[in-house]
Amino acid sequence: MRKLAKRSLAIAGAAVFTTTALWVAASPASAATYNDACGSGFGVVNQDDVGGLGTVFLTYNNSTGQNCVVTVRNNPGQPVTFMNAALRVAGDQSTIVEDPGHYTTYAGPVYLNAAGKCVDWSGIISDQNGGDDETNCG
Repeated sequence: MRKLAKRSLAIAGAAVFTTTALWVAASPASAATYNDACGSGFGVVNQDDVGGLGTVFLTYNNSTGQNCVVTVRNNPGQPVTFMNAALRVAGDQSTIVEDPGHYTTYAGPVYLNAAGKCVDWSGIISDQNGGDDETNCG
């Protein structure tokens, strides 16, 4: 979106000056897309924004019954303070799999066999998080 604004300024005894200001709306950061990090046979079944910094993707492989999570940054670059991809059978702390670290592009993939069960999945980039609990049951 562009907006042009003209403003006239008259100074006593001098010519009239016209100035033009230009405002250009900042483009939204490009949203991260799934990067196929989980491998062949996995398709995205859910996703969530990670505070505008990226997206966490939950994928599933119908033939193996495996879930996979990967957290992808919108703007790869220098390693961030903290990044993580995590997955577990809903409410079962003993099944958690995660990949915490200082990453430039993405965290994960992490895998979990959970056919017929609900899962809790999450992604963190710096101090922002996304994901959901007790989803994708079955």
